[in-house]
Amino acid sequence: MKILSLDEIKSRIDLSKIIAMQEDGFKAFSAGKVDVPPVGYLKQHNPPGSYHIKYGLIENDDVWVVKIAGGPSGLPSSGMMVAISTRDGKPQAILQDNSYLTHLRTAIAGLISAKYLAPKSINAIGVLGTGEQARMQVDILRDWTDCRTIYVWGRNAEKAQKYKADMESKDFEVTIAENASDVAKRCNLIITTTSARQPLLKASDIQPGTHITAMGADAPGKIELDPELIAKADILAVDNKSQCIDHGEICQAYEQKLIADKDLIELGEIIANSALGRTDKNQITIVDLTGVAVQDIQIAKAVIAA
Repeated sequence: MKILSLDEIKSRIDLSKIIAMQEDGFKAFSAGKVDVPPVGYLKQHNPPGSYHIKYGLIENDDVWVVKIAGGPSGLPSSGMMVAISTRDGKPQAILQDNSYLTHLRTAIAGLISAKYLAPKSINAIGVLGTGEQARMQVDILRDWTDCRTIYVWGRNAEKAQKYKADMESKDFEVTIAENASDVAKRCNLIITTTSARQPLLKASDIQPGTHITAMGADAPGKIELDPELIAKADILAVDNKSQCIDHGEICQAYEQKLIADKDLIELGEIIANSALGRTDKNQITIVDLTGVAVQDIQIAKAVIAA
C-alpha cells in the first residue's frame, strides 16, 4: 500500500490531466454511473468544529475512495483520502493531503463552471471572501481567461488587505470593495466563497450577462445568494441535485417554491452537452457547488497513477 505525503502528492499534480478527469467524473455522476451515498456530517461542540465524510464508487472502476476532512473551527482543515481496491478489497493508497486535494478539486470545479457558463469576455472577476478558495478559484482561471482585474469583499478588513497583497504578488490588479453589491456592479464573473448565513447578493445587484460560481454553502444553514436571485437565473446548474436541494445555495429558494426540479441542471449534463450551457451573452448563470465524492475519486486516481 502506498502512503503519500503532501509534498509527494503535490509533485504528482498534472493539472490538465486532473481537469479532464474531473469533467469525466461529473459526466459519469450525472449519467447515473456513480454510487455516491449522502455526505456524513459530524458537528463538534467542544471545541467547536465539524467533519465531513464523503465516499463513492464509479461503475466498473478499480478503486473506491473515502475522503475525511474537517477540524476545530478557526484552524486549517485537515484530512486524507483512502483508495481501496474493488478487486480484492485491500487498501491501495492513503493520501495524506491535509485537504489540499479537496481545495484543488473545488477550485477546478469553479474553473469548469466558468468554462461552460461564464461569458466569453470577462471584464473583472468578483470575489466574496478572502480565504483559501478565494485565492485558488481565481488563480486557477489564469489559463482560461486573460482577465487579471479583481474586486474583492470580505468582512475582515485586515484579511482583505492581505488578500490584496497576496494576489497582487501574482500579477493581479486588486480593488477592495466596500460591500458585496459593489462587487456585483463591477464584475461579470463572481465567485462566492464565504460561510455566510445571510444572503450577500440580491437579484437587483446582478447585471445581465453575469456568471456566479457559488461554493460557500456546503452545510445546512449557509447561504450567500438571495433566493430571489436564484429564481432570476436563466441557467441554474448544480453539481448534485439532491445534495444542493438539501443544503446547497439553492436550498432556501427551493423550499420557498421559487424554483422547482425542472429549473435545475447538473454540471455533468452541461459538460456532456455544451449546448445546454450559456447560449446568450446576456444570460445570468449560477452554479451551486456543494462538492461530490466523484471529484475526490477522480483526483485521488490521478495522483496515484502519476
